[in-house]
Amino acid sequence: MTADGGPELVQLLTPEGERVHHPDYDVDLTPDELRALYRDLVLVRRVDAEATALQRQGELGLWAQLLGQEAAQVGSGRALRTDDFAFPTYREHGVAWTRDVDPLQLLGLFRGVTNGGWDPHDHNFALYTIVIGDQCLHAVGYAMGIQRDGTDRAVITYFGDGATSQGDVNESFVFASVYNAPVVFFCQNNQWAISEPLERQTRIPLYKRAAGFGFPGVRVDGNDVLAVLAVTRAALQNAREGNGPTLIEAFTYRMGAHTTSDDPTRYRVAADLEAWKLKDPIERVKVYLARNGLADHGFFDEVEAEAEVLAVRLREGCRSLPNPAPESLFDHVYAEAHPLIESEREEFVRYHASFAGGEH
Repeated sequence: MTADGGPELVQLLTPEGERVHHPDYDVDLTPDELRALYRDLVLVRRVDAEATALQRQGELGLWAQLLGQEAAQVGSGRALRTDDFAFPTYREHGVAWTRDVDPLQLLGLFRGVTNGGWDPHDHNFALYTIVIGDQCLHAVGYAMGIQRDGTDRAVITYFGDGATSQGDVNESFVFASVYNAPVVFFCQNNQWAISEPLERQTRIPLYKRAAGFGFPGVRVDGNDVLAVLAVTRAALQNAREGNGPTLIEAFTYRMGAHTTSDDPTRYRVAADLEAWKLKDPIERVKVYLARNGLADHGFFDEVEAEAEVLAVRLREGCRSLPNPAPESLFDHVYAEAHPLIESEREEFVRYHASFAGGEH
């Protein structure tokens, strides 16, 4: 396995910003669509940077960074139709952006003031899943359901390279293959499962695992938003047409820490990070736009100004998120009232009120 993903890597935009073509996957985008993708990438990165800073300031309990993975998330997210359904892990902030989930709702989860923050059915975007790989089973079950509904919708589920070692992920591969479920498995191979390198997860490229389960796999340059868009569109369409699942391995790199509680300098070398900085997903789009006269300084300045406005809104909004009432932790245990839960709620309220002022 080479550092650049090997000859099997699908790429449409090189790290130097050169447009290339692939015999099986391609996109033909308008200048407006290309500029919109650049805007997505910049704003998603700013969300991540502001959330990281807020965590360092004590405003968030934790944050899972996506730095370096913006193209994988934006490209795949923009490939979805409105009625498709996505099942994320806890890092898909870029996909959430493409599904119109307010970034403040993401911050609410990591601040500990909500149980999720958004209604999945409003966005066709499930709540974040903390249990590694669990969302893949959810996605396949959902896909089997819409398959029986007779619709042409498709499902996508996200996970990392480390999650491919989990039983849940492999079990979901089995069910999806056997039942020909309309689901796309999107693996963001960012090279590290917390502190465990990829070679501790597999002896072969991850996308080749799909063959053992009976469905196709493809490796795409995860830092190339155009290639990710093209490959994901094709896989989703393949699912809609009744051809079953596809495994996409987005070959990328986690530029930051696994989460803000992690210190990657303890287990990886700085030279690797510097090498991947040259493959930055945003810079290659910027170079392509500028070199081909598709965007000028005014456009880039406008996007940066929009990012600043977004950053201010996130900082102010995060600190203004209301704390939930302590007894609200009982509200979402069951969908309907339950006598045991109500009894426990009353006991909790009495206990809480027994402290002076009910604030301790």
